[in-house]
Amino acid sequence: MRDEGRLLPWAGPDGKPCYLLTDGTGYLTRVADGIESVQLGRAVELLTHADDMLGGGGPATSAQLRFLLTRMAEALRDVHRIAVSRGARLPGPEADGPAD
Repeated sequence: MRDEGRLLPWAGPDGKPCYLLTDGTGYLTRVADGIESVQLGRAVELLTHADDMLGGGGPATSAQLRFLLTRMAEALRDVHRIAVSRGARLPGPEADGPAD
């Protein structure tokens, strides 16, 4: 575990990032994993919806596109936070052993 802890998939009441100091087990870790899973699933659903909306049928209204874009921006922020969190937990090159 690194000193800075795990970036959680939610922000605090003031919008600042939340971190969890953990060994990767425990209740809050499972909650965070579950929320990340929901957030990633929501992003996939939005992509599918965008493909359907933009790929056929009639033209989408500006209200529909604005709603979709707003939800996709939220999902992209969530996915970015997950990527940053998971990337920070990857072992650095010094932990991989000597170079070949």
